[in-house]
Amino acid sequence: MSERSLPSRALAALLFDMDGTLISSIASAERIWSRWAEAHGLDVATFLPTIHGVQSVETIRRLNLPGVDPVAEATAITEAEMEDVDDIVAIEGARTFLEALPRDRWAIVTSAPRRLAERRLAAAGMPVPDLLVAAEDVAQGKPAPDCFLMAAERLGVAASDCLVFEDAAAGIRAAEAAGAGVVVVTATHREPVRTGHPAIADYIRLGVSAERDGIRVTRTA
Repeated sequence: MSERSLPSRALAALLFDMDGTLISSIASAERIWSRWAEAHGLDVATFLPTIHGVQSVETIRRLNLPGVDPVAEATAITEAEMEDVDDIVAIEGARTFLEALPRDRWAIVTSAPRRLAERRLAAAGMPVPDLLVAAEDVAQGKPAPDCFLMAAERLGVAASDCLVFEDAAAGIRAAEAAGAGVVVVTATHREPVRTGHPAIADYIRLGVSAERDGIRVTRTA
């Protein structure tokens, strides 16, 4: 964990990104996207870092490739990702941490389509929350704050009273724009990321308690 402390105050709810935050699907995603990039003449090593944390359709759209339909290509990529889930695993300690939370006090907020999110969670043996905000639920994906604002609203709380767990730059910016607190999960990071937020490698040393005034997240010994 980084030297910066976790929030000491009670929190109304916890909001979690999925890929790279609760589960590791990086190998699957990069296999699919590498093949796609090669087929379109892109430099794979340069392209791959751009895919994380944002909707697939936006990744393709910003390339502005001639003759490429971003929606159709994103749909095809999602279907390929649905079939490639054999090595998707939970981040250490994540399941235990989630199971300690009241079900009405947490949500997953992901840039993945709902079908893919549910498929990956099942592959990793992770619980599906009562509230899952997916790519198709918002007009603007991360780094816009819409998804986190929607999750907070549906939980009946203010985004400023939520703590967001994120791994990708786009998601961190979205959480900041929503006014939420942020914890950066570094389990799948290949290089250090400096954000000014507390960071954790996994959930092994995190404790959580539901109290009358809200949820408290603590570092355990």
